[in-house]
Amino acid sequence: MKYLKVILSLFLLSATASFAQTNSSYTKENFTKKEIYITMRDGVKLFTAIYTPKDAAKDKKYPMIMQRTCYSIAPYGEDKFPAKLGPSDLMMKEGYIVVMQDVRGRYKSEGTFTNMTPVIDNKKAKTDVDEGSDTYDTIDWLVKNVANNNGKVGQWGISYPGFYTAAGILSNHPALKASSPQAPISDFFFDDFHHNGSFLQSYFFTFPVFGVQKTQPETAAWYGKQTIKPNTKDGYQFALDLGPLTNADKYYKDNFFWQETVNHPNYDEFWQKRGLLKHYNTVKPAVMVVGGWYDAEDLSGPLNIYKSIEKKNPNTYNTIVMGPFGHGRWSRETGHTMHSNVYFGDSIATFYQKNIEAKFFNHFLKGNGDKNSGLPEAYMFDTGKKNWETFNKWPTEKATKQKLYLGADGKLSMTAPTSAGAVNYISDPLKPVPYTEDLTTTLGFTPHNYMSEDQRFAGRRPDVLVYQTEILDNDITLGGEIMSHLKIATTGTDADFIVKLIDVYPADEPNNPYMPNKSITLSNYWQMVRSEVMPARFRNSFEKPEALVANQKTDVNFRLQDVLHTFKKGHRIMIQVQSTAFPLFARNPQKFVENPYKATEADYIKATQTIFNDSFIEVDVIK
Repeated sequence: MKYLKVILSLFLLSATASFAQTNSSYTKENFTKKEIYITMRDGVKLFTAIYTPKDAAKDKKYPMIMQRTCYSIAPYGEDKFPAKLGPSDLMMKEGYIVVMQDVRGRYKSEGTFTNMTPVIDNKKAKTDVDEGSDTYDTIDWLVKNVANNNGKVGQWGISYPGFYTAAGILSNHPALKASSPQAPISDFFFDDFHHNGSFLQSYFFTFPVFGVQKTQPETAAWYGKQTIKPNTKDGYQFALDLGPLTNADKYYKDNFFWQETVNHPNYDEFWQKRGLLKHYNTVKPAVMVVGGWYDAEDLSGPLNIYKSIEKKNPNTYNTIVMGPFGHGRWSRETGHTMHSNVYFGDSIATFYQKNIEAKFFNHFLKGNGDKNSGLPEAYMFDTGKKNWETFNKWPTEKATKQKLYLGADGKLSMTAPTSAGAVNYISDPLKPVPYTEDLTTTLGFTPHNYMSEDQRFAGRRPDVLVYQTEILDNDITLGGEIMSHLKIATTGTDADFIVKLIDVYPADEPNNPYMPNKSITLSNYWQMVRSEVMPARFRNSFEKPEALVANQKTDVNFRLQDVLHTFKKGHRIMIQVQSTAFPLFARNPQKFVENPYKATEADYIKATQTIFNDSFIEVDVIK
């Protein structure tokens, strides 16, 4: 069970706000705890813990702040207290009633667990339930039954609890005044388990967490029997030895979420009805969406939830915060804010917690709740300049579109080519490009450091194309969306294309004093800024995949997630193009098959991939 404990601890670290390293003495001394079951409209009872400040008097009213989670609200027992309550240590001391709830089918709650519960917009019967209705019913009970509450509720959550928060917005309960989905999932076909429909094999070890129903109330993980215990520390080799994904059935034959994933390789109704973005037609609570530029799990969610709400609800208070963080790392202070080997400054999480998060909740739950919160529309961290920037809109209107052409000579140019040209490489799914130089990290819950990792190791391979600008004479700030417009051909009938945006440091770049590995140098470092994968099968439709015609020039267009990054004078801008990044992304057989999860060993073939020099990357340049 040792490996299960490691996976679970990593999972809880990344998915919840339980980062405090102190003991539970503060919470026990300053809060009372009550555990109850709250009955939903269909009769299902959800286990809920309510923590009330001990100084509560009859004439003292507190707002409530709530998190709903599938990851356990432990410790259980009214005499047991966690080390931390609320979004941060600061918020814990701000005077809030804190409410924690196990969602349906998880731990001590009743009901059946469903991943990304489908939204029911028009509920007609008591059995029409979703996370919005469960949020509504919970809030309704709380404001009517919890002593000393002021009738105002806020909700927050990171990762999957971020999804429950984002879905809770749809409840539109009048007492829900402030909602902060943080690193939220918006759609499992584009975040977490898939990127643009490409399966993230790095999530392979997580399926027991999401695909085993419990049969009785539980206070600890019940899915340990399905946990895989690798006999190697080399995650790349483990995944390669697994072979085609059909072989995963020996581990997950009885895992309902694995079977659902395998049987729905395209963006069909199964995935579509689990997406949130199309449902934000009427949003009433104030919203602050939070994310990290280096979030390896949920980067699409925060950016696109913000944009969806903004587009459909122009009069709703809606803000976005993007910091220099990995998954959920803004909820704990590490002192020196690092991602992999890149240093961004000190106490950045504390700045966020004090000047952004607490300010938001206090204004809407304790203050007058108008739109004059003192916060900007967009609080965005420039990961190149390494400072916060504010905008009145995101993407900003200050940006202009610029095309970066992939020259056949390896040059990245802002000038369109005057003659035809192309470069090719051989992609072999039996010898895939590793996505990271640290192959042991692929055995954890999900990888993190690769999002800003040095890409020189990949650039040395013959199956990775490298394009770069001349040394920059001036700073160039990219801020907003990135669109990849590839003109490709292949000798196969399917292929993945991965595009990476990279900041090439100069030779005289000094090391920062906090680098975890002192043997690494930042001299000539190739820092990844953004990357994304696109299966060519989905180039025209995520619902209806199409084979490529061998050796025919074809457009493959796709979006990378937003950035705010200044490439400094003396640096270079680089683009890398490749067809594998393993085992982050499962290998494309490169022979078109109806269901890649059911491809056989014979379906995996070598292919020559050609990138034509009229391919370009369109970026937003802020001047």
